[in-house]
Amino acid sequence: MRKGLIGKKVGMTQLFGPDGVRIPVTVIDVGSNVVIQKKSEHGKDGYAAVKLGYGSVKKLEKEGTEPRWRLAKPQVGMFAAAGIDEPRKHVREFRVDEADLDQYEVGQELGADYFQVGEYIDATGTSKGRGFSGVMRRHNFAGAKASHGVHEFFRHGGSIGMSADPSRVLPGMKMPGQYGNAITTIQNLQVVQVLPEDNAVLVKGSVPGPNGGIVTLRTAVKKYHG
Repeated sequence: MRKGLIGKKVGMTQLFGPDGVRIPVTVIDVGSNVVIQKKSEHGKDGYAAVKLGYGSVKKLEKEGTEPRWRLAKPQVGMFAAAGIDEPRKHVREFRVDEADLDQYEVGQELGADYFQVGEYIDATGTSKGRGFSGVMRRHNFAGAKASHGVHEFFRHGGSIGMSADPSRVLPGMKMPGQYGNAITTIQNLQVVQVLPEDNAVLVKGSVPGPNGGIVTLRTAVKKYHG
């Protein structure tokens, strides 16, 4: 069964297994996931998916006007059409199997127990941005020697071009540039512990992004066997 949830990265901690081995884990808060819409292969969309919402939204209260949600009107209208009184800040869509659509209902709340201990998932988030970086930091270049005539060239990337043929820089050449701040997926993270009362999922290893960043958890593609 393919499934997914939206969560917020809380931070990292550690657990100890039955054999006393320390396990580094990332804590992900997955509370307030609500089903907004169901899509079917036999409908106008042509594929099976579930749209979820996550994260609380504040109301804008201004004297002389009615309080309104701090969201765009089309977003608020999407939740109103689904019969959900309180809209959510983040919306994601998850592909599911057509046969599993009956397990979802619009307005249904999904919690941490949606995943099972031992299950493998893929975590997608926006990695930390590190700005404009050189080749040593961005691509792990070794740099030049610090002796034997090398002058002010210690952290450069070296030659990037050709001579007469092909007399151009080939696409994909590793060069300085923007590092981080990109959508990143870490595959095959194992669910170590599920805390339904805290709406938290603990996965083994690190997850992209800073603490407080939004993370999407999906059933692992390369571990999925039906």
